[in-house]
Amino acid sequence: MIEYAIGVDLGGTNLRAAAISRDGKMLNKIAGSTPVGAGRNAVVQDMVRSIETLQASLQDGKFLGAGIGIPGYILMEKGIVLGAPNLPEFVNYPIRDEIEKRLGAKVILENDANAAALGEKWMGAGREAQDVIMLTLGTGVGGGIISGGNVLHGYLGMAGEIGHMTISANGYPCGCGNTGCLEKYASATAVSAMARLMNLGHDLSALDVYNLAKGGNERARAVFVTVGIALGTALANLVGIFNFPLYLLGGGMTAAWEFFAPSMYEELKRRSFIYRENAPKIEPAILGGDAGLFGAARLPME
Repeated sequence: MIEYAIGVDLGGTNLRAAAISRDGKMLNKIAGSTPVGAGRNAVVQDMVRSIETLQASLQDGKFLGAGIGIPGYILMEKGIVLGAPNLPEFVNYPIRDEIEKRLGAKVILENDANAAALGEKWMGAGREAQDVIMLTLGTGVGGGIISGGNVLHGYLGMAGEIGHMTISANGYPCGCGNTGCLEKYASATAVSAMARLMNLGHDLSALDVYNLAKGGNERARAVFVTVGIALGTALANLVGIFNFPLYLLGGGMTAAWEFFAPSMYEELKRRSFIYRENAPKIEPAILGGDAGLFGAARLPME
């Protein structure tokens, strides 16, 4: 009998779920839109329905439970979301207990970036390392820290907020209340904002800027040089603090690796004597959008 768990990746606009066996094989996957506008109960029902649909497709298997990756701060012991900018209705709502009640099975919550880091550690680019730090470069910048094979949560479950590391003391203001956060320089949102400042266009997406860079546009390439410098600065801090052997970068922004990686490595080398003396690996993640599904599914297995 196949033992499996179900990982759920809950975003502000999309919900995906996958059944994954104990040995790391994806057995089935479904995707849909998260009906956030329909209210909290509709989103919970959608998650439960997705999990039950996957269970029904694997009636001969043994269901170990579900893990749910959520973009927010989570009180791990209580299974309560403390803060979720894209899912405000879930703040202080006992989502774990509610889903467990409806499913009649074990449910574990995890921050989505932590889940992605755990997925890469389990079945991705981090399989050979016990200590891994992952940055997720998307609409914002997330982070996950795996120490000794386990997610490092901190005392409230908020460790690893790498996107809100200060990399420029007097930099751009961030929605978190700080100024100069990494997220303001190395996210897809930041790329779009910099493109406006560079007079490349008012409504360009990060993908548009990437395509301009591929076409040889020097100002578009300069945007990604800035992204690389920001990432190199952040990584220099992480290398100095943690001295881990492996740092992974995932998320949609890594499609532009060829344009930001050179300045990232150069800045990292300039700022970190540890990197100059004995460089750890700085690499792209390999699981893409499935990293969070693998990591979330791993949670009930442990």
